[in-house]
Amino acid sequence: MSTKILPNSDTESDVRPDLSHGDGDHERFAHYVKKAKITESAVTGTPVIALCGKVWVPNRDPKKYPVCPECKEIYESMQSGGDGKE
Repeated sequence: MSTKILPNSDTESDVRPDLSHGDGDHERFAHYVKKAKITESAVTGTPVIALCGKVWVPNRDPKKYPVCPECKEIYESMQSGGDGKE
């Protein structure tokens, strides 16, 4: 968080949410995100949200990383109708 003093002696806080998941494991994986969102992010620089909840701006080759187990599990449950059965 940073604080700026404005000319009128008001303060303005720049509060940014902590988008990390703490342990850094999410940085070691490729995550599942809708293709359209990846394209949009590449054009606008806006963050994307993976199925597992990771929020980031993609900037690396996902083929170099293993698939996030949480994203994979969620994706597979969606493909099977979401009832947990395969």
